[in-house]
Amino acid sequence: MTALPHPDHADALVADIGGTNTRVGLAAGPTLLPETIRRFRNAEYPGLEHVLRAYVGEHGAFACKAASVAIAGPVRDGRGTLTNLDWTIDRETLAAATGADFTAVLNDLQAQGHALGRIAAENLHQVVEGAEPAPNASQLVIGVGTGFNVAPVHNAGEARLVAPSEAGHGNLPISNEAELRLCRYIEKAHGFAAVEEVLSGRGLERVYAWLGEEAGDPRSASAAEIMDRMGKDGHPRSAETVAIFVRMLGRVAGNQALDHLPFGGVFLAGGVARAMAPYFGRFGFIEAFRDKGRFTEFMGQFGVWVIEDDYAALIGSAAHLDRLARAV
Repeated sequence: MTALPHPDHADALVADIGGTNTRVGLAAGPTLLPETIRRFRNAEYPGLEHVLRAYVGEHGAFACKAASVAIAGPVRDGRGTLTNLDWTIDRETLAAATGADFTAVLNDLQAQGHALGRIAAENLHQVVEGAEPAPNASQLVIGVGTGFNVAPVHNAGEARLVAPSEAGHGNLPISNEAELRLCRYIEKAHGFAAVEEVLSGRGLERVYAWLGEEAGDPRSASAAEIMDRMGKDGHPRSAETVAIFVRMLGRVAGNQALDHLPFGGVFLAGGVARAMAPYFGRFGFIEAFRDKGRFTEFMGQFGVWVIEDDYAALIGSAAHLDRLARAV
């Protein structure tokens, strides 16, 4: 295998660990070096430390001053476990695998929050207009992909706090009889109708299957098949599935905006969010986002963007390490 380039000015290692793949790269201060990024298939390794050692081994000995990983799962006290993969990582293991003097373990949405302000403008697509943000205004990242989660971003000059959460496992909000039947369908199969059971890739598949049962024509389809049919011929059941998804996403995102007041903007991340964005206008995302009774006009202050940069979590991890280094 050809060794990756190792720029002399690189001083940090960053990694983004999902349920299927791990991306690893190097950074120079807060700047991610895209030419150093490599993707690893998690199924080929027994644990994250083995992935990191494989990456470091390709470079030979090099000075890794700091390392940060972003994982798709909850993190507490520098230790995190992936939600959809039986891997656990902590700061001590990360230091042993990389030789780094300073380490950090983040939830993947936290890393996306740390990337705000460093993502190229061409990789941010605005889908809802809002008021001009004030300096240091709070922001909110909402991740919609394999799972669902949010991360509020609080700014104070050079300092930034990105709080973790597990918002995807709260109750799904419902507003009509059909949605109540959807919730009961999910409860029957999974015991609890959480937000993530609809607003995720597998959630899209569940909505499609539920519509089949409602119509007396039960059948299943993968998330990729549903979106492919939408793009080709507007398949009626796929269209209805996407419409339900888009409206529910708008409602949940609006609820989260009221919880966190992100006057600096709401940022949607993840492959499913990107796939849904072309249908926001058609299926009423903005209306669902702003439909908050007496606070409907108030909701007009929040702009919404879709993050279209696959490396945002790596960018955020590098930025986070740099902020921590400058604060010491």
